[in-house]
Amino acid sequence: MSMKAEQQYIDLFTQYEALVCRGSAEALNAPRAKAFADFERLGFPTRKQEKYKYTEVGKYFAPDFGLNLNRLEFPVNPYEVFKCDVPNMSTSLYFVVNDSFDKHVHPSAQLPEGVLFGSLKEMAEQHPDLVKAYYGKLADTSKDGLTAFNTMFAQDGVLMYIPKNVVVERPIQLVNILRADVDFMVNRRLLIIVEAGAQAKLLVCDHAMDNMNFLSTQVTEVFVGENAVFDLYELEETHNSTVRFNQLFVDQQAGSNVLLNGITLHNGTTRNTTEVSLSGRGAEVTLCGMAIADKNEQIDNHTFIDHKVPDCTSNELFKYVLDDQAVGAFAGKVLVREGAQHTSSQQTNRNLCATREARMYTQPQLEIYADDVKCSHGATVGQLDENALFYMQQRGIPLKEARLLLMFAFVGEVIDCIRMDVLKDRLHRLVEKRFRGELNKCQGCAICK
Repeated sequence: MSMKAEQQYIDLFTQYEALVCRGSAEALNAPRAKAFADFERLGFPTRKQEKYKYTEVGKYFAPDFGLNLNRLEFPVNPYEVFKCDVPNMSTSLYFVVNDSFDKHVHPSAQLPEGVLFGSLKEMAEQHPDLVKAYYGKLADTSKDGLTAFNTMFAQDGVLMYIPKNVVVERPIQLVNILRADVDFMVNRRLLIIVEAGAQAKLLVCDHAMDNMNFLSTQVTEVFVGENAVFDLYELEETHNSTVRFNQLFVDQQAGSNVLLNGITLHNGTTRNTTEVSLSGRGAEVTLCGMAIADKNEQIDNHTFIDHKVPDCTSNELFKYVLDDQAVGAFAGKVLVREGAQHTSSQQTNRNLCATREARMYTQPQLEIYADDVKCSHGATVGQLDENALFYMQQRGIPLKEARLLLMFAFVGEVIDCIRMDVLKDRLHRLVEKRFRGELNKCQGCAICK
């Protein structure tokens, strides 16, 4: 593959740069030219790069996808399409249709004073200094062709801003919907700023309404101030013809506490990259992930946790259940820099292959340049426990049911990391449905059914 996949986007950007900029805001336009130069130089990542060993990026971009550079409105009111009515999970609900923030305002969206949540494009026009100060500061286009690609084309997305010491009690829920009548590409952007002492929870759900080939790129930048507490839950539940490249960059200041939990329930091909910088003393991150994949689904998680300073803690747990011909990959690197004493870091990756055809690639890495640290990592790939299956069958549990129970118990640990009881209960129910084959299609927000 020479530069073929790249060339169509280089041509497209060269031809329509003015149009792309017109459909966006100045703060998002400022880094575009540099991102374009970086993309021209880097192209899409290839499998020759260690980071992308398991996912060939270029081939997914090669088809001719539609892009909505003109920012045409898609005629859909998500609040009507998605009957999202949970009596006991009251969230402030928002939607992104493809890559545009949805303008319909919903009564559920009640936020404390000073909190901003809305279209990144509009917020960049209303609060240019705020967006400029943070946008593109973590997502470095010079290091990664995908980040550069997204920065070239992203025209809108979501800004979430929580001012100093504000506690947002209700979780905020953002539902990303893919909606099109042709094969379609979307480029989304999220910018999240949680200032010192503030607290918030965000749940992001990915869904596809139409059975088209979709490709989405998403770059999320999260800035967490001193002693702030932030939870981000990402749930992907699309279909077999969707491809998702998702990049999440997080910077944590002293004493902050962050939980990141990514769950893939249904997908086509997914590549998630998560990079966390622990930049202030006493910062703590819990990074969890879970994937349930069957058919030809592919899920690749790449994580990097950078312990820059002393006294920080990171806990990482990823679990995969792979059925049929599914392919899973996990590569997790923890770097403990020189001088980052009293680091505590734990990394675990456990995987279940339910068939002989399923494949799992795991690569845990520790790089330590400090001597007073507690670090451990472990990875296992195994089959279902034959003894346990036999024991359960002896007690009258049919084989199929016994398999389900074991798989369900296996991923339970990741769900238990969730710091929202209602969501935890929902997900337990959702995962059970997924194992029973009742979640074949995403009809609306499954959490809320």
